[in-house]
Amino acid sequence: MDILKIWNDNPSDRQARDVANLIAQGELVIIPTDSVYAIVCDALNPKAIEALCRLKGLNPDKNNLSILCSDISMAADYAHIENQGFRLLKQYTPGPFTFLFRAGRNLPRPFKGRKTAGVRIPDSLTARKIVEALGHPLLTTSIIFDDSDEAREPELIAERYASSGVALTVDAGPGGEEYSTIVDCTDDADPHITRQGKGQLD
Repeated sequence: MDILKIWNDNPSDRQARDVANLIAQGELVIIPTDSVYAIVCDALNPKAIEALCRLKGLNPDKNNLSILCSDISMAADYAHIENQGFRLLKQYTPGPFTFLFRAGRNLPRPFKGRKTAGVRIPDSLTARKIVEALGHPLLTTSIIFDDSDEAREPELIAERYASSGVALTVDAGPGGEEYSTIVDCTDDADPHITRQGKGQLD
């Protein structure tokens, strides 16, 4: 597996384009977020989504699937975001949160029939610039790790997934060990935390 080193979480435009082009070809890539490193693929490519779900052992009909967006405007193209949800996104993103919204019509086949979709807008310039270069969301799921070293060290992450079909690890420095906080916004009148993680709501 190749490793691409990014300095100061600030990839060049060419680096972001190169990673986005690889993802556009249907490849799986590991990228940094503001919580745990994540395995991502093109959220509009059903075959890539199937490969990612097989790798992680996810059942698209049962497990929550999340998309990683560059900003609120992109998220609104793929999820139904109402008033309170919009205010939360504006206040807490970019940040270590996954917001659950009612799924929009533009989501790909694995989301069809699902009522909800998770939305991530992480405080990671590397992640957001890759999404911007791709032009639409990534499907994202956290890496699996056994200890803090494996969570934090990109070289160890790449070693773990070397034979898994992942094409590239984007190394933007040490990763985190705490998952994002999940906020259920499907009832706009009653948003609530379903998993407390790194993100803190005031």
